[in-house]
Amino acid sequence: QVQLVESGGGLVQPGGSLRLSCAASGVTFRIIDMSWYRQAPGKERELAASITSAGGSTAYGDSMKGRVTISRDNAKNTVYLQMNSLKPEDTAVYYCKASTIQGTIRYDYWGQGTQVTVSS
Repeated sequence: QVQLVESGGGLVQPGGSLRLSCAASGVTFRIIDMSWYRQAPGKERELAASITSAGGSTAYGDSMKGRVTISRDNAKNTVYLQMNSLKPEDTAVYYCKASTIQGTIRYDYWGQGTQVTVSS
């Protein structure tokens, strides 16, 4: 069973930066991609960024594009999200997701989330 542990969230002032980390353990099958999603109160969960394990192709959600960078360390099964120029509307719980392929079936695993609060 894959377990994901996120860290790095907290309180930051508008315009500030945070770096989130997500470490996967219990990985038996190949992780094909890892992603960060976020969910603000009363809103649906949305993609912040994703990255493939092979090749490192990235994709970013519109709301954070240009202000975030996703990176990964495959040897450590860890993904990072560097967030800059943070705004109050970036306040949300940020979730890490890892996807594996077992045979021909894709499985998604989610972390417990880390709170990011942007406020002065």
